[in-house]
Amino acid sequence: MPEHDPATILLTHNKWANTQIMNACATMSEDDFKRPIEMGMGSLYATMVHIGGAMRGWADLLAGRGFRARAEEASYERSALVAMLDEAADELTQLASAHPMNEIVTRERGGKEYSFTRGAVITHVTTHGMHHRAQCLNMLRQLGKESLPPISVVEWTLMGEGR
Repeated sequence: MPEHDPATILLTHNKWANTQIMNACATMSEDDFKRPIEMGMGSLYATMVHIGGAMRGWADLLAGRGFRARAEEASYERSALVAMLDEAADELTQLASAHPMNEIVTRERGGKEYSFTRGAVITHVTTHGMHHRAQCLNMLRQLGKESLPPISVVEWTLMGEGR
């Protein structure tokens, strides 16, 4: 039976789609993975680090703890980047199921306080990832990748992944 809860769909799909992008990058050279491209965060590598870093930052907010160092300030081997993406996705999933989606979380940034429902955070972080993964598809195309990975919710569902 296909999954029907929107938060579960968004979170499960988010992890799967990140894996699709990283799998598509698995055989490319390090130079191509980090090649500057005027799109997204500037390279496939930087864009995937940014996705993972955003996931970690929002997980920190949902967990009610201090924020970890920005992922973009570190350097990752590919396997460590995959692990960071997976760990952040798993943590978001755990945190989403631990509290009501209508609960308010608050953060301060730049001297201003912001409040969000947990549901808004989950929706934002997953659609943020989709936005940047679409940029990754275009980067892969620019790097000559002929077969692009599936990343949409519809593709995920039709492939039977959303069950």
